[in-house]
Amino acid sequence: MALEIGIYTKDLELTDRIQDYATKKVSKVERFLSDIAECRVDLSYAKTARNASDRFIAQITIRGRGFILRSEERADNIFAAIDATVDKMTRQIERLKGKHWRKRGGEEEPISEIEEVVEEDVVPLIARRKTFTLDPMDEHEALEQLQLLGHEAFFVFYNVENERVNVLYRRRDGSYGLLDPRTR
Repeated sequence: MALEIGIYTKDLELTDRIQDYATKKVSKVERFLSDIAECRVDLSYAKTARNASDRFIAQITIRGRGFILRSEERADNIFAAIDATVDKMTRQIERLKGKHWRKRGGEEEPISEIEEVVEEDVVPLIARRKTFTLDPMDEHEALEQLQLLGHEAFFVFYNVENERVNVLYRRRDGSYGLLDPRTR
């Protein structure tokens, strides 16, 4: 069964050439990971990017049984962004599967032993744990707290509106996002 790939765009025209290119590149991940339930490709153009080399954005999200993988890259053209994102996704899949692949004679072949430790394969350690009390507040109060704290990366709070722990975070474009996790 062929992998169904949903391609979505924002501020970018989806031409046949872009769609074919993205489909061809992203479908290659299926050979590394067979139990994919959903594959989504988001392509966009950021008019307000600081650097011209960061204007085209490609994001791939793959959902399967027990995992979600997401990679995003920026480049000066959409094709380069797609290539970089697929490369990043392939590395994530390799880490997920616990195998390392080597190109030999045009075929992908798993390597049974790791020959050398690659820096990106080192599992990061938790360097610090922080315990704190969550004060109940709404989203607007949380946004004010995030801005007052000054670190501006994220803010964890107990949302009184939905009675769950939420995370408010600053996005690359300067807007804010809200993570609202739910259990299955």
